[in-house]
Order: sequence, then C-alpha cells, then structure tokens
Amino acid sequence: MQSKFLIQGMSCSACSSHIEKALRNNQFINSCVVSLMTNSMLVEYDSQKITVEDIAAIVEESGYKAILADTNKVSSQTAIIKNKENTLQRVVVSFIFMILIMYVAMGSMINLPLPSFLVGVNNAVSFAFVQFLLALPVVYINRIYFISGFKKLFKLSPNMDSLIAVGSSASLIYGIVAIFIISFNLGQGNLQVVSQYASNLYFESAVMILTLVTLGKYFEAKSKKKTTQSITKLINLVPKQATVIRNGEEKRISIDNLVVEDVCIVFSGENIPCDGEIIEGSSYVDQSMITGESLPVQKNIGDQVVGGTVNKNGYIKVIVTKVGKDTTLSKIIELVENANATKAPIAKLADKIAGIFVPTVIAIALVSLVVWLIIGQTFEFALNMAISVLVISCPCALGLATPVAIMVGTGKGAENGILIKSSQALELACKTDVVVLDKTGTITLGKPQVTDVYSLNCNQEYLQIAFSIEKLSQHPIAFAITEYGKNLGLTALPVTDFKLHEGLGVSGTINHKTYYIGNYEFAKQTFAEINIKDTVDEYSFQAKTPLIVVTKDAFLGLICVADPIRNTSKVAISQLKKLKLDVVMLSGDNQRVAQAIAKQVGITNVVADVLPNGKDDVIIDLQNKGKRVMFVGDGMNDAPSLARADVGVAIGAGTDIAIDSADVVLIKNDLQDIVTLIKLSKKTILNVKENLFWAFFYNCLGIPLASGMFYWLFMLKLNPMIASLAMSLSSICVVANALRLKFFKPDNNQGEDMNQIIVSINGMSCSHCSAKVEESLNKVDGVTACVNLKKKIAVVTYVKEVEDSVIIDVIQNAGYEVTKIERK
Repeated sequence: MQSKFLIQGMSCSACSSHIEKALRNNQFINSCVVSLMTNSMLVEYDSQKITVEDIAAIVEESGYKAILADTNKVSSQTAIIKNKENTLQRVVVSFIFMILIMYVAMGSMINLPLPSFLVGVNNAVSFAFVQFLLALPVVYINRIYFISGFKKLFKLSPNMDSLIAVGSSASLIYGIVAIFIISFNLGQGNLQVVSQYASNLYFESAVMILTLVTLGKYFEAKSKKKTTQSITKLINLVPKQATVIRNGEEKRISIDNLVVEDVCIVFSGENIPCDGEIIEGSSYVDQSMITGESLPVQKNIGDQVVGGTVNKNGYIKVIVTKVGKDTTLSKIIELVENANATKAPIAKLADKIAGIFVPTVIAIALVSLVVWLIIGQTFEFALNMAISVLVISCPCALGLATPVAIMVGTGKGAENGILIKSSQALELACKTDVVVLDKTGTITLGKPQVTDVYSLNCNQEYLQIAFSIEKLSQHPIAFAITEYGKNLGLTALPVTDFKLHEGLGVSGTINHKTYYIGNYEFAKQTFAEINIKDTVDEYSFQAKTPLIVVTKDAFLGLICVADPIRNTSKVAISQLKKLKLDVVMLSGDNQRVAQAIAKQVGITNVVADVLPNGKDDVIIDLQNKGKRVMFVGDGMNDAPSLARADVGVAIGAGTDIAIDSADVVLIKNDLQDIVTLIKLSKKTILNVKENLFWAFFYNCLGIPLASGMFYWLFMLKLNPMIASLAMSLSSICVVANALRLKFFKPDNNQGEDMNQIIVSINGMSCSHCSAKVEESLNKVDGVTACVNLKKKIAVVTYVKEVEDSVIIDVIQNAGYEVTKIERK
C-alpha cells in the first residue's frame, strides 16, 4: 500500500535523508521518498503489518511530524504559501530589531547620536545589556532554529537548523559571558578589559545571522511558490460553486456537495465544475490548461467535458460522471505532486553527501576553533572562524539542486499536456536510445474511418444503401460506415431480411431488392461478372479494407475503411530521427498492412504479427543489447510493454489518465509530445547538473574561506554576518536557476521543424475526391496532408520548405481548384 504524508520541521536535505533512513530501517516499509521541495513523503508499506500511525510515530521519533495527506485538507502548495507568509512576518520583526541593535552597536563608530547612558566605558554594562535585550525578540521569533536544531543534534541527526542554532548560540553565550566580564572588570577598575569586551559582544552577529537566514528562507519559500504555479493554476481552475437542477429547481451549491448524475448548468464564461457529459446545448470549450491546446474545441450533445475547462460561448447542461478525487483534474494534480515527491537517480549523490555533510561541518568548525587557539589567536578570532564555518555551510543549496528543477520540469510538462509520473522518468527520457511505437491508437487514430468511396459515376445512392444496412451491424467497420453516413446527412432506409455472413459481409433487402456488402470474395460469389480485383488490391496495399456493394446483377460501388494515421505522426517520427533516435514500429497486424503504414510515416524498422507478450519480448531483446528503450502505446492493451520499458509513455489516454503501467501520459494524443518530453528532459537534467555544480563549488570555496585557510596568504577572513548572507544567497541562486525552466517552450510546431499551410479547394464533391487530393499531396517530399471534405480545405504540414506553386500544381493536376492559401 502507498500513502502520502505532509512533513513538518524539515529545513534541509539532511532532514529528508534522516527521515528516509529511519523509515527504511523498518522491515515492513518497502520504500520511502521524502521531498524537501513539497515537504511531503511517499511511503510504500505492508498495511497488514504496519499502520499509518506507526509510520507517523517513526517520523516523530526522528524529530519531525508527519500528517497523512488524505486526511489533511492542506496541499503541499498551500503549505508552501502559509510557510512563506509566516516567514515574512518573522523577517519584518527581525529586521526591525536588527536595525535597532546595529544602530546601538555601530552608532558610536560613525558618530550617530546615542543616549548618554549608552556612551562611554563607564556605561559599558548598560551598552551591552541593551543589545542583549534587543536580541531577545529576534531569538524568540526565530526560536524554531534552536528547537529544531538542538533537538536533531541531541538525536545525532544534525541538520541545517543545527548549524544555525550552534553558531548563533555561540555568539549569544559569548555576549552574555562578556557582560559578566565587563561588570566584574568595571568594579575592579580594569577599563582596558572593559573596552575590549564592549567592542566585541557578538549580539549583533547573532541577530544578523538569524535575520539573514530567515530572509533567505523567505525568498526560498517565494521561489518554491513560483515552482508550483503550474499546479496552483490547475487547483484554481475548479470553481467553488456549481449551478445544479434538483427537484426541478436551479440551485447554487458547493462543489464539494456535487454527486454523480447531478445535472449542472454551465453558462458562457464559466468553468465546468466536474467531469461529465453534455446532455443539452453546444459550445466551444477552452481545454488549454488541461491539454495544452490553444484553440477551443467544439462540444455537442454526447461529448465528454473535463472539470476545470472553460465554457467559452454557449449554454450547456452537463450530467456529472465523476466527482472529487476521481476527476481528471484531481488525478493530474495528484500525478504531478507525486512526481515531485519522487527522486531522480541523479539526486542520489546529493542525498548521500547531505547525510554526512552536517556532522562533517560541525567537526570542521570545532577543528577550526581549536587550531586557531593552538597557534596563538585570540578566542574571539577563533570563535569568529568557527561560527562562520557553521553558518556558511548550510546544505540547502545542495538539497534543493535536484528537486527544484524536477518540480519546475514536471510542472512545465503538465502545462503542455504531458503528465510525468516520476522524476526518474523525466531523467531517463533524454537518455533514450530507441523509441518503440505501437501502431494502432498511437501512430494511427485507433478508430476505423471511411477513407475512400469509389463508383463508376460518383453516384452516392449506393452509400445510402450501405449506410442503411450497416447501421444494423455491430462490427467496428460498420460503425465507421454509419458515422460516415451521418456526417453526409444520409437517412436510413427501411431494411428487411438483414443477414450477417460470417467472414464475408452482410446483406439486406430494401424496396424488395437485396444488396450485398462485403469483401471481394463475397462480391464475386454474389455477382460473378465483377472485375475490380486490381482496384481492390491497390487499396489493400495502402492498408485499407475495401467493402464492395453489389446486387445479383450489378456492381454499385466500393467503400474503403482504414485506421487513419494521426496528422502529426509523420512529422513527429521525422523529428525523433533528427534527435538521432532509432524508431521501431510494433503491430499485431499482418506484415503487409504494417509495412504500408510504416512507409507512409517514414519508419523502416517494423515488427508485425506480434501479440502483447511478443511486444514485451521485443523490448527485452533491445534492452539486452544495451539499449535504453522508450515504449509508446495506447495505455490499454500495452500494459506489459509500458511497464517493461525504461520509459513507458501512454498515448490515446484522453481523460483516462490514471494508467498504472505508464511513466508518462500524453493527454493530447499527439506523438509530437514525445519530442517535447525528450527536449524538456534534456533541459531539466542540464539544469540539475548546473545546480549541483554551483552547490558543490560554493561549499568547496566557502568552507575553506570561512575557516581561515586563506588568512595567512591573503589576510582574508569571513565575518559571520557575511557568511549568513552568502548562505542565503546560495539557495536563492539555485532556485532562481531552476526557474529559468519556466521559459521552456515546445518548438515542435515552430521554425524549420514543422509548418502548416491551410489550402482552400473547390471541386471536391465526395470522399473519393478528398482522398485523391490527400494522396497527391502526401506524395510531395516532406509533406503530410489531411483533407477535410466538409470544410473544403487541406491542412498541409511540412518539414521541408515547399512553395505555394508546388501545392497549387499538385491539386490542379488532380483536377481541382485552389482558391486560397494561408500559411501559419
């Protein structure tokens, strides 16, 4: 069983490493991943042997608090926002008192006016005691560092808070001791000693450390909030209320009170409250935040709609089919959050280092203190060095280097309709050697459609006959013909004596005349004089299924049905090849059909006649050859292959995004999103490597400088106040670098990779005409065309520059007229 928890009390990667270590020591916990970025934890465990309460107790024993996310209404994003607001309050109060203590401590040095009781050696006790009083509010409001830091230190699991607590406590304790020394020597008349200690109190250093660290935490929380904007936008899509019809009346109710089969009214401009089906009205729906598609999609009665999308124009009634956690939007948010809670393989190095980093820093600080005392420096000098080491060595930057980039990367993927379910998948995507594509539902639409109609005189009467008879059949090919007839506006004629001829076709009687629809063998048996074998073979070699309409004494026409290739498949495969990837097509169809499809999209490596377990064997074989394999399937019958591949990508999932076996889900059903995934992966992993480099470089440079290793050569030493500022800036720089990923834009549809031309055409009267135009255009090198007969247009996509005159000539040679060309 897997459960998600929210974790309170973490401050750096040492915290997350310690929690993971504590949980993994339990034999009933299979895996545990703690995310510093989202303050969350995913635990997979044996629910028969251990409970969530037991898991929470282990975390609490480690010095932190775990809350089961399912029972907590505060999401990780909300927790980040609340943490940011709380930290801002601490920053404001800390800065007020920091300014006051700096004025008192430094005022006399720059001739600022001070009260008389704070001036002079004789007032040294009041001068020191006022600084102590001004430091107390800052210490109190930032007490979390001391509570957390010393608690973890005593449990032998020190973290960043431990470094801050020890460093600032050392400054405070030194200052308190100094007050007693000043008081004693003032009574003894030793004014030189009084002056020496009064000018080296370190209260201002403690205050400055706490204030600047808290300021860094605020900017870090603010940056984290930016990294989660993609998820926050998704959360904000869901309206707070919905208009429903209950007992014949319209009512406004909370979205939490919606139930399945409620009927919602959605007015123009409103967000659709939940997943459902339109039962009245039509509209254009903006699905951009869910699918990444920029253009609104027309929705009519019977169409499915997704909660959170926007009804752009029109009044619709929607019957609720899914609510709460079952909705598409909720699952998207859950997938993205869970992806952020996982760790990429590249993060393992940072985690290992973080686990031993803090104890090592404390040891270095102690060694620095002792060495400087041994070689004759003052205690104040040695303490300064030790505190600087503790403060500058915060492992925050190291801990944030990977998760912050992963969070932005997965969020950016979600914005573009790519749901990445784990950070491991995001990392491995760019390391892919071979992309294996399922044919049906991936390269093709997975839904048979009428592609060609053929008769001797373009007479559509036989289409009405075929429509009327096939409407009574339940075969997928019959559904394609029925849908085609509906689009043409045909009306069904009364049919009697309908018969199904197994393996051949169907027949039926209309107006006392019997018609036969089926394959060539069936037609030949019925009408022996038919002679269109060459035409049938030509269509068959194009991966189309020809159905012939005949009577006992006449050939009426031919209808071809095929699973059409997706508009973008050819371009996407071309782009994958440009990325130097091997592309393999797997198909359960026969070799002839598979080769025909492969030829159209530019694939040379084809494996046909394979069952689902056969696909799995192909992937295993490639992996045994040392290849890293990405398998792209429709997410339903390809589950074994999706699970077997290094990266399993489900396409054609639509709103069914919870495919357990896939690592990535492409909502838009577009193969070009594979290219976007790979490019996003490359950008993200490069960003992670940059972050890790700067985090390591910072600590490698900062610790020697703070410990005084450059003091003998260059007289360089680091003040604890400057060290605390540098520590804060290191984390901010790492997060800011990761935020550059927010500027990532898919370039699949831009530049020289892909362009589109919309061509308006006159003269097309039937699907035979549109098929002829489409076939002619697709013969042009680098061109993929899709002709819409209803709109009388051709959408021409090209990867190589093509002149308008070439398009015009091809269409005119096919016998039609171009009226307009528009480039996008």
